Amino acid sequence: MKTILLISPYWKEPHRWMVSTVKLAELWRRLGYNVVVACMGTETKTERIAEHLTVYFRKDFFLKDPWNYGIALGFSGFVMRLVKNEKPDLIVINKLLFWTSLAGLRLRLAGRRYLLLTDAFVGMTWWPRGLLPRIGAFLYAWTLGWLILLCAERVVTFHSQPSSLLRRLGIAGKTRVIPTGLDPSFHIPRVHHQDPRVIITYVGRLESVKGVEDFLAALTPLLRDHSDLRIQVAGWFRDPHPLVERYRHHVSFLGLREDVPQILTESDIFVLPSYSEGLSNALMEAMASGCACVASDVGGNRFLVQNGVSGFLFPAGDREALAAHVRRLILDPAKRAAIGAAARKRIEEHFSWEKVGEEYRRLFEGQIDN
Repeated sequence: MKTILLISPYWKEPHRWMVSTVKLAELWRRLGYNVVVACMGTETKTERIAEHLTVYFRKDFFLKDPWNYGIALGFSGFVMRLVKNEKPDLIVINKLLFWTSLAGLRLRLAGRRYLLLTDAFVGMTWWPRGLLPRIGAFLYAWTLGWLILLCAERVVTFHSQPSSLLRRLGIAGKTRVIPTGLDPSFHIPRVHHQDPRVIITYVGRLESVKGVEDFLAALTPLLRDHSDLRIQVAGWFRDPHPLVERYRHHVSFLGLREDVPQILTESDIFVLPSYSEGLSNALMEAMASGCACVASDVGGNRFLVQNGVSGFLFPAGDREALAAHVRRLILDPAKRAAIGAAARKRIEEHFSWEKVGEEYRRLFEGQIDN
């Protein structure tokens, strides 16, 4: 059995939940690989998640919003020890510009090849909120980030990136797109919920880059004209959170939940108002659940949503446009149903784990054989 070492920022922790890490590791394990994960966490430990899936954690220091960045001193040395002990046939780094991706430079100096997967180019196509974080991301991206990309054997992006940028970076010839997918088990039947209200949902952390304040500021005024609304937020937040304090009398804050599939199947409208976004798992799950989705026109959102067909897009930060799309869906149940059905069909046809798994199998076999 071949072994893959997956180097990624996080696994599963309340404010450090890296969905793509979990999904990819499980997918590759099902494809017949032994998967070893190296990541950061709140403590240094080892967890055996399942047969042929082990996660090694290295304790980090976490910079809060708007940075949202973990630093784990000695992480590259930690990775090199894992390489020596586990003897992986293939090394994969998930996400660019996180502290964990710096291990790629140490690997390259040691003569080890690696693949780089990423859903966004931070400091190039993805930006944090705030002037100082943006300046930091830009400088980081065009120095160490660029070097990490150049050192990678192959680069896989979860959605298409500007071809002009890839050429400028000098990686166009070794870059391909393999989207993350959705496990068929997520496609559960829609629930005709007993609540007579129209349920509008946001799923994700309460971070500034996610635009949650826009979601709340744009939609809570609709409660004055539509008493049949329920607005809810599912996702981790650090208590006390100013948005929770401000809107708790009008919005249901559900906290971190394990039953997101159930929440989504009971939701009528899903909103993702991010200022920057990769290929959002939350948006994919909402589309697969048949929600009528409204998302900001950034990053992977425009790759997932066909505007006006399988959802609506609006300019990031434009609260009036966001409210207008949601108001239209509230007033037109038939349109809501049609948009939701088209969204579900799009995920089923283009983002199934079966198709994604075959693409990864061919990629890995080609790399291991070489």
